Amino acid sequence: MIKLGCCGYQKSRKKYFEEFRLIELQDIFYRFPKQETLKKWRTEAPSDFEFSVKASQFITHPPTSPTYKKANVTIKASENYGFFKPTKEVFDAWNRTKEYCDILNAKVCIFQTPKSFRPTDENINNMISFFSDISRDDLILGWEPRGDEWSLKTIFQIVSKLDLIYVYDPFARAESLNSGIYYFRLHGKPPGKKMYNYDYTKDDLIWLQSYITSIGDEESVFYILFNNGIYSWNSAIRFKEILSKNKMKEL
Repeated sequence: MIKLGCCGYQKSRKKYFEEFRLIELQDIFYRFPKQETLKKWRTEAPSDFEFSVKASQFITHPPTSPTYKKANVTIKASENYGFFKPTKEVFDAWNRTKEYCDILNAKVCIFQTPKSFRPTDENINNMISFFSDISRDDLILGWEPRGDEWSLKTIFQIVSKLDLIYVYDPFARAESLNSGIYYFRLHGKPPGKKMYNYDYTKDDLIWLQSYITSIGDEESVFYILFNNGIYSWNSAIRFKEILSKNKMKEL
């Protein structure tokens, strides 16, 4: 089964709901929206529409990250935020994130760590403590490590130990560590300055379809989220057409 959508709405919610049955919400990552807003989105969406959530940057990113500036967020006690630190601020951010997931009936919540989150003993121990202590209920949790310093061996050890799914971009790193559930965030085809505003070619999308076929089986579930900037919508629509032509099951 393939679940297809974009990171963010890209179009009006009405139009988005007409075309796709999945979205990854970015809003919660940047700042905490009003619960009423999320309740409205859940009510507006079709009953079979799925929201996945990108967890708050207060958990994963230090305040020196440009994402704080983008969100126009200023905080006190900045040393207590990010990198899964065992602080009240980080755990409070998770509790808020989890509340939003519950409101949206989300099945998946992903944690993206920045390149500055390196594979040090301190960072790994923080991850172990965080994911061992939080309440997740039936929520599937995924981790997208950024940067080249994380070896596949280390990533595999962490996701296996902490019951996480490995979130990745197969165009950047095609080795799969998952089985059963796969979560792709497609940022554009690297390398190059236009990576996050890259318009996937037909050959790219055909390769993606072949890659999915090569690593999955009839029981596999694929979350395919396009995050390639202004081209996200068109890329997702075109990939949807390719799946339809090849009679692959897409929701």
